[in-house]
Amino acid sequence: MKINKVHLITFSPTRTSLRIGKAIANGIEAEELVVSDFTHSDKQESEIKENDLAVISLPVYGGHIAPLAKKRIDSVKGCGTPAVVIAVYGNRDYEMALHEMAEYCSGHGFKVVAAGTFVGEHSYSTQLTPIAMGRPDADDEECARQFGVAIRQKMESAENTEDLSVVDVNDIERPKQDAEAVSRFKSTVAGWVKDGMIKPSVPEVDRSKCNGCGVCVGVCPTAAISEDDVSVVSVDRCIKCCACVKECPEHARSLSTPFARLLADNFKERKENMTLL
Repeated sequence: MKINKVHLITFSPTRTSLRIGKAIANGIEAEELVVSDFTHSDKQESEIKENDLAVISLPVYGGHIAPLAKKRIDSVKGCGTPAVVIAVYGNRDYEMALHEMAEYCSGHGFKVVAAGTFVGEHSYSTQLTPIAMGRPDADDEECARQFGVAIRQKMESAENTEDLSVVDVNDIERPKQDAEAVSRFKSTVAGWVKDGMIKPSVPEVDRSKCNGCGVCVGVCPTAAISEDDVSVVSVDRCIKCCACVKECPEHARSLSTPFARLLADNFKERKENMTLL
């Protein structure tokens, strides 16, 4: 069957999930690409046709699909539509995220015909605490594009959507882990929880650097930053995506969290992208 239209469905505050999704779509080479980016708003309920293809690319927060992403894409429905699910995580582990995406698809009229786990720069990554810094890089995007080529070949080998085989996302190869690093990470976090350590609050502003340009207001996916005073951030709305930190042209914003150093120290080894067809 020929793929006439690809629907890229994404939530991507720091643009990593969007970039991976677009690279996959480039490899598929459909006649039409429709990008539905839910980063900044909910959209009207939409239904994707059976003979189209959905590529759903979402970020992983704490081993799960970002809760706000799940909420915002909930109105998207399929009609037995083939779907590719992509979990983009920050070089630690995606844990249950891919399984959650498959559950979403099965409950919203999609059939999962391909899946992938790709690495993107962690939200907490900085020059001092690099965690998958600069990813997805050129190699990652080429891997995603080649995955798109393989998806196209699978689709074209079928007469119709009924002939397409459904994948079990539990069959995907897991990223290689340093057992000692994982143990150190888990024991440290467990200790913090036991001691009642406060979780990361919200990004702070260095007033000596901030010029009030408002870029941070525009990139925030939850309108958590005050337009009148960009140093004021709503604790209830902020999801710690750090889009404001990464996009600030004056490098005036930062998120102070011990998790950044813990992640940087224990997950330095480059994890590879994994795909399943």
